[in-house]
Amino acid sequence: MKRFVATLLLSTCTLLPCLADAKEDVASAAKKLAEAPSYTWTTTSEFSGGNFTPPVITGKTTKDGFAVISSERDGTTTTAVLKGKKGVVKTDDGWKTSEELQAAASGGGQGGGRNRGGQLLRTRLPAEEAARVAEKTKELKSADGVISGDLTDEGAKEFATMGRGRPGGQAPEAKNAKGSVKYWLKEGQITKVQLKVSSTMSRNGEDTEVNRTTTYEIKNVGSTTVEVPEEAKKALGT
Repeated sequence: MKRFVATLLLSTCTLLPCLADAKEDVASAAKKLAEAPSYTWTTTSEFSGGNFTPPVITGKTTKDGFAVISSERDGTTTTAVLKGKKGVVKTDDGWKTSEELQAAASGGGQGGGRNRGGQLLRTRLPAEEAARVAEKTKELKSADGVISGDLTDEGAKEFATMGRGRPGGQAPEAKNAKGSVKYWLKEGQITKVQLKVSSTMSRNGEDTEVNRTTTYEIKNVGSTTVEVPEEAKKALGT
């Protein structure tokens, strides 16, 4: 009996550090990416059960805080520049903040371009998102070169409604939300993050199962060149 208890305690003590180390590895890799001189990334989202599929987002960022991101839909490219918590999107009338986009819309501006611009302005950088998702997991485990885990109930619900609803409006309630995440690391550097969430949402009085897979792929760490338009810098007040 004593031998069994000792073995159980040893197994538990051996396992828990592994779980803790996996989260620490992700946190360390996310910090390393945030402190990198520069990097390029793409964000791809796949939906089933939804009525909208976001376009692929391509971004470049530097340690000085600037990020240039763009997306293309129906032959039209939308570009935004972020600096910390501030951001501007390029329009036919120059670079505009989120508030200026909404003001233009209330005056009869084009809704599609405004919505796409608003989505880019709400974009989080992969380093920040990787760390944020890890904090919303129950635990993370490392196996076969991949660190993975399930989201907490709160985290799954949060990410299930991410980007849904109009800016400033109420996002639809996500029922029965579930989610998981996978991280690919190479030499302590994040190269890929894949977030999967599913939930039941009400649309026109009917419940619909919505599944989304969001994949971030990071490359050219330290060798990415970012050119920020001077007009965008002026609009940001920098």
